[in-house]
Amino acid sequence: MRGSRQDETLAEAAVTALTRQLELAPKPGLPDPRDLRARATRQDHRSLRWSAKALAPGLAAMAAAARRTGRATPGLRAELGAIGRSTEHSVALAGGGHRGALWALGLLVAAAALEPGATGTEVTAVAKRIAAHPDRRAPRRPSRGSTVSATYGAAGARGEARAGFPHVRRALDALAASRSAGAPEPCARLDALLTVMCTLQDTELLHTAGPHGLRHVQAGARAVLDAGGPSTEAGRAALTAFDGDLHARAWSPRGSGALLAGALFVDSLPVTVRS
Repeated sequence: MRGSRQDETLAEAAVTALTRQLELAPKPGLPDPRDLRARATRQDHRSLRWSAKALAPGLAAMAAAARRTGRATPGLRAELGAIGRSTEHSVALAGGGHRGALWALGLLVAAAALEPGATGTEVTAVAKRIAAHPDRRAPRRPSRGSTVSATYGAAGARGEARAGFPHVRRALDALAASRSAGAPEPCARLDALLTVMCTLQDTELLHTAGPHGLRHVQAGARAVLDAGGPSTEAGRAALTAFDGDLHARAWSPRGSGALLAGALFVDSLPVTVRS
């Protein structure tokens, strides 16, 4: 019974992390709680909040699979992939979205279940060991992300995981630095998001905007941080301009949003199981 409750608690923590990412504003190019009329062609904030809840059963099942297996084996990797594909279907019925977040959070939840009490880089290191195994049951048809990765030589979601989630670790470092500097929590989270955007080879951006667009977004994120970040007047002005620019171009750095959710989940560890 306690193991089952632990699995559910990890899943709840992951969904909470994703919800906190969705609540954050302003997120350049990403849905958030502000007026969404300018983003009528995209899934809006309310829909994404609702569908995020549909991840919980699948994430709990991933935690249970990891706990039952006890090691980062090829069999565990295949089982996580199968659970993930089933969960994608459930999320689609609830409104869709979150595919990148499901991949990152699923691996990190499984890693946390394998190593109860682990935090930070310990969790990402375990996730790296899981991701190192190929998914033997994966469909042979390549995903859009893997096709874009192959076309442009980008790491993509799989490469990020197999490298031990370096951008999750960078986001955690940015969170810690901003908090230490006295930044309010929303500003610290925006600093973390922008830090990820500065260097992530986001396959969603590569697909919609190409290499030039990706470099434009990376430079824009860096400019906000160089101006002092969201906790300063100059940084807020730069962030507002950057946000308007990305929405006008309809460029959405979804990969960065997913990895911020992963970082917020890892930041919440270890979780406390309620009786």
